[in-house]
Amino acid sequence: MSYCLNPNCPKPQNTNDGKFCLTCGSKLLLKERYRATKPIGQGGFGRTFLAVDEDKPSKPCCVIKQFYPQAQGTSTVQKAVELFNQEAMRLDELGKHPQIPELLAYFTQDDRQYLVQEFIDGQNLAEELAEKGAFNELQIRQLLNDLLSVLQFCHVRQVIHRDIKPENIIRRRSPLSPPLKKGEGMTAREGDLVLVDFGASKFVTHTALNRTGTSIGSPEYVAPEQMRGQAIFASDIYSLGATCVHLLTERSPFDLYDINNDTWIWRQYVKSPVSEELSSILDKMLQSIPARRYQTTDEVLRDLNKKSSLPNNPTLSVKPITTLPPKSGSAFVKNPVEKDLEEVKTTFLGSKPQNNQAKPSNQSAASQSSGNSKIDEELEELRAKYLGKKNLPNS
Repeated sequence: MSYCLNPNCPKPQNTNDGKFCLTCGSKLLLKERYRATKPIGQGGFGRTFLAVDEDKPSKPCCVIKQFYPQAQGTSTVQKAVELFNQEAMRLDELGKHPQIPELLAYFTQDDRQYLVQEFIDGQNLAEELAEKGAFNELQIRQLLNDLLSVLQFCHVRQVIHRDIKPENIIRRRSPLSPPLKKGEGMTAREGDLVLVDFGASKFVTHTALNRTGTSIGSPEYVAPEQMRGQAIFASDIYSLGATCVHLLTERSPFDLYDINNDTWIWRQYVKSPVSEELSSILDKMLQSIPARRYQTTDEVLRDLNKKSSLPNNPTLSVKPITTLPPKSGSAFVKNPVEKDLEEVKTTFLGSKPQNNQAKPSNQSAASQSSGNSKIDEELEELRAKYLGKKNLPNS
């Protein structure tokens, strides 16, 4: 089976594996090796086809992107050309990562531009959500760990993706035997989340960061500053956060933001419980003011993977911690605020006398007791302010 890439061919589907279309006579092979088999997508600036690479014995699948702008206007077409070229450049730079499609070829044939890239067999997360339902906390944590490392790889190379959304994240399905090695020490694995569609990506320079450009991306997932044409690295973090709350709630990010109160309300719509820790991370990823948002993927990963003091035993249930009054003579862990207040008290009064130290005279003891009482009163006020109530005497 072959599919003719001539946009004007009336019957592009060919039942043979020849070199020329039976209807219009156009070449069916690109660069004498890539054969399109069926269309899998079409947008305003091009078409996408599933294809095979006939130059290799196993004839592996690949994807052909044909630049075919249907929009009118010189400036629009010029921008489309720029984005198409940009995607080829980004894939050439980034495609050695196992979670980014590899660029296989980029060329012009019959006055049309083509890009050939690695085929990722699997569902995108929008399809997975529709089939399996809302994600839970564990799935979101795995997603964040997977994709933050990919974004880290991109950002280090000064590339902002600018279009992170469920449709552009594919879970690799096909078992790879032998595993596909893409870079030094990096191997593609079944189940990996792969970030695709770098057509909107942008290479960043210090000048570009300060210059307003074109607003690109899917509005539901785009950060406010990116809507104004000023995408930064933290814009990708925002889009990933918006993707996560969509997967948790099965609702559009537009429905999860209260415009009147300028606040996110996604927590009201989650399908399964989400911990306060993860909720806080997502809220910070979604801050509308960039300075209040995570600035780097490292910061998010650090908060996401903080070591828990709980034993690593999945059979144990986590119960709320209740504070009980300590028994006389027993050791206990102080509240962090109590610990800080004790340190303040020690700073002003010095260390507590040990059993083998001489007791102060009655006069000095009275003077010290008076000073202690005043400082104790001030500490009690601080304790009441931060802990919510004063410690009662003899309690």
